[in-house]
Amino acid sequence: MKVIVVTVCISIATLATGQPAPLWDSSVRIPKTAETIQLEGVRHEVIKARAPERDGYSWLHGVALAWWNDRLYASFGLNKGQENTVTEEVGITSSNDDGRTWSDITILDPGTEKLAVSHGVFLVTADSLWAFQGAFTGKRSDVHMRAYRLNRDSDQWESLGIVARDNFWPMAEPVPMDNGKWVMAGFQVGGPYGEKGNPAAVAISQGDNLLEWEVITIPMPDGSRMWGESSVIVEGATLTCIARNRGDHPFAMVSVSTDYGRTWPTIQPSNLPMVASKPYAGLLSSGQRYLVCTTTADSGNQRNPLTVAVGHPGARLLSTVYSLSNMESDDWLATDGPPAL
Repeated sequence: MKVIVVTVCISIATLATGQPAPLWDSSVRIPKTAETIQLEGVRHEVIKARAPERDGYSWLHGVALAWWNDRLYASFGLNKGQENTVTEEVGITSSNDDGRTWSDITILDPGTEKLAVSHGVFLVTADSLWAFQGAFTGKRSDVHMRAYRLNRDSDQWESLGIVARDNFWPMAEPVPMDNGKWVMAGFQVGGPYGEKGNPAAVAISQGDNLLEWEVITIPMPDGSRMWGESSVIVEGATLTCIARNRGDHPFAMVSVSTDYGRTWPTIQPSNLPMVASKPYAGLLSSGQRYLVCTTTADSGNQRNPLTVAVGHPGARLLSTVYSLSNMESDDWLATDGPPAL
């Protein structure tokens, strides 16, 4: 327990001084791409191939996955026009054979001529499968979050309306906290890509009410141009936010809250290289922290290979990097266009 408390204090103090925040165990050398360990037992399956010549969809992005009633569900954004414009839609499909084959795609919400409903996240509760989707008008204007719930009897999705505003776009599924609330990682879209105004953020539920969320901004350094897609690791009252940085400085951004996400110090670059892409982080059942992105010493801003960095059980620092896929060698990528998964 003493080690954990000291580590938290060091993390917060480091963030306050603007120095690289400790996310990686500095006593361990960060491996280069060729030195990463290939994780065994990884299987790749295509959810939907990109085939605009057949279906018109040029953009496929933002996959979410969830197990529900012995079926694997997937959702992702589709667009027949430009990415993040009002022609954006969200497709949902499911698999009965562990992701080997997939059902026809259902459009969750077609939106309107002025409103787009795009990619988001799932949440499985005791009796429901929820979907929380980013939505906007124009080209990323009036960004907000909408909720949907799968009706167990009809197998149809029910629209539950807008549940968060303040330009919040969900990036990771809600995680329960010890105080009875849920926290959802995301970011606030306040300007075009690369411009100030796109900070990492979290949405916190009003108790166990999943239809009302308070958006809390994680402060950015002055002059930051981050595109703050984020993920949150929850350990009691301590929440660690890991967020995407800009492409010309590809290091993971980190901020640590010790009051269930109510307040946050200014987010700062960590000591772990990470490509400017959406991170996905959490705790394994073994108590090990993990981070999925590209985190090798020499990857720069190239999204290859896809890796998972893990720590020892109970440790707050990551110390090993495994490779999940390599675009230069995996046969599964030699398909009819880039896959959604």
